[in-house]
Amino acid sequence: MLDGQPFHLSKAAGLAALDGRVMPNSGSAAQPASRQRLKLWQLPDTMHCSVIGTCMTTGELRQAMARVLQADVSHISDHDLHARAVGLCGAQTAASKVLSKALDQRHQAAIRQFSRLETELAVMEKWNEARRAGDIPGAYWAVLTHPHVGFEGSRQAFGDVHMLSHLVGAANRADIRRLTALEEENAALRSKVERQQARLQELVISRDAMIRHLTELAASQVKAAAASDEGETLSALRHLVSGLHERLSQELGRHRHLERRAADAAEASRRWEQRARNAEARCAALDREIALLEHQEKTHDPAITAPDLPAERILYVGGRPGCIEQIRELMVAAGGELLRHDGGLHDQPSLLPGLISQADRVAFPVDCVSHDAALTVKRVCRQLGKVWLPLRSSGLASFLTAMAEPAGAQRSCLEQ
Repeated sequence: MLDGQPFHLSKAAGLAALDGRVMPNSGSAAQPASRQRLKLWQLPDTMHCSVIGTCMTTGELRQAMARVLQADVSHISDHDLHARAVGLCGAQTAASKVLSKALDQRHQAAIRQFSRLETELAVMEKWNEARRAGDIPGAYWAVLTHPHVGFEGSRQAFGDVHMLSHLVGAANRADIRRLTALEEENAALRSKVERQQARLQELVISRDAMIRHLTELAASQVKAAAASDEGETLSALRHLVSGLHERLSQELGRHRHLERRAADAAEASRRWEQRARNAEARCAALDREIALLEHQEKTHDPAITAPDLPAERILYVGGRPGCIEQIRELMVAAGGELLRHDGGLHDQPSLLPGLISQADRVAFPVDCVSHDAALTVKRVCRQLGKVWLPLRSSGLASFLTAMAEPAGAQRSCLEQ
């Protein structure tokens, strides 16, 4: 159900109103009579949200809406701009024409590929290939507007995109919650430091005012005592000076204590900021691994991801046997070779230098390798000028992500 109405009812109403096209009966394979691609406003209203959200990036949507509204849209939030764009898609207007044209221009290549297909079955096979390869936006727009795709085909593509959004959201939810908690803690620490610094400033001002007051009081006492007996004057003056020194010592002690507390709070804030930056970096790494896993979704053919891997000889030290064979198949399919050393569990540690000398690069998962093996890899790689890649985990996604890193980032390992 979408927007409070069943999907099949809203889709049926949309198809029935399109250029007099024939509405396919339940279970029928009938094709639309028109040979024209659909426009954005001809799609059912329930599909506009997924089209705008999936087929246009935030930057592309902002450019298109700036032309539609003929105004600066930088002050409008991403969500509000998305909602306004979806609201403009329901009727044939100048605004919907601009959005439809922007989608056609953005996905020209996908539209050309799909336009060569003459049957709904062929279109949906092409859609499944694009979905498995992670090429969703252009293929989705080409399928929904294809003249040979009827109710069932559009419903299948819409459902695939809908479920994919659930998978991506579930994978990122835990890291987003942790990052949000760290940001909240960091904000609380910043606020605490600012309050303590303000309090310290107030105390310093109060101390200076007290010192001035006591100095003035002492001066007045000296003047008043000048007319009295010299002995009494000196005794009173000594007593006054002693009291002033005592109070000044107390104020200086409080000042030093507050300065230490402020320094401790600033150091705690710095540590939390570093933890927040580390969490953001980890979240970005997980996003890259999720993208690679989506690229491989529902396929076991190593040739699909092989072009992303280098045709090199890679030495993998440590790891879990379950993932090693998958990595080996991908490397072989890419024209490379995978050498393996289990990190000393069964293989002799003395074999490592020889294997490293044969490899172009060396990778090891930091969560599944012995400490001695990792130190040996780093030492020998420095001596031989080899690049080593410490992997976040022993999973396949971490290996693919490391292989996709720019060469400059990998060369930096030699300097660690």
